[in-house]
Amino acid sequence: MNWYNELSRRMTRTAMGRIPDLTLMSQAVQVDVQVAAEMLNVPTESDIQGWLEQVVGHVGSDMERNIEISVRIVDEAEGRALNRKYREQDSATNVLSFPLADAGVPLPPADLPLALGDIVICGPVVVREASEQGKESSDHWAHLLVHGALHLFGYDHETDAEAQEMESLETRILALGGVENPYESRN
Repeated sequence: MNWYNELSRRMTRTAMGRIPDLTLMSQAVQVDVQVAAEMLNVPTESDIQGWLEQVVGHVGSDMERNIEISVRIVDEAEGRALNRKYREQDSATNVLSFPLADAGVPLPPADLPLALGDIVICGPVVVREASEQGKESSDHWAHLLVHGALHLFGYDHETDAEAQEMESLETRILALGGVENPYESRN
């Protein structure tokens, strides 16, 4: 089965709106975390693992393979360089996702984990945005991890319909961990 067939099958089942029971997840989620910048308020590897397991449990729990995701936390200089190179925007952004499906990487043998891709998060931007938006830093980190992981599963927000679907999924997944809807304004 190729990437797109497996992801398409997953998206069809996700559209039914089921809430995951993570105790029944048949696959493991392997997370490689790289912290490439010295900073405060970075979530622990355990917290990162937990949020990515929530995403996999919600949108990929019907996949029968172990999942592998890399997360790299960078400073503004690296975040800016990556955003310039891959999105042609000369500023650091909060999160970038690099799905391997988009790179045309063939599916590995069935006995190896399915590497979904890489999530790059610019720590200083996340902390600054959380402060500006009056959010808990840990909640904003969770939101961006979930957002980045959904991109690895093929979700996007290029159209209004795609944005609505993705935001709805983010909100449901974050609620599982007690995080308020990041799209509602705080008064």
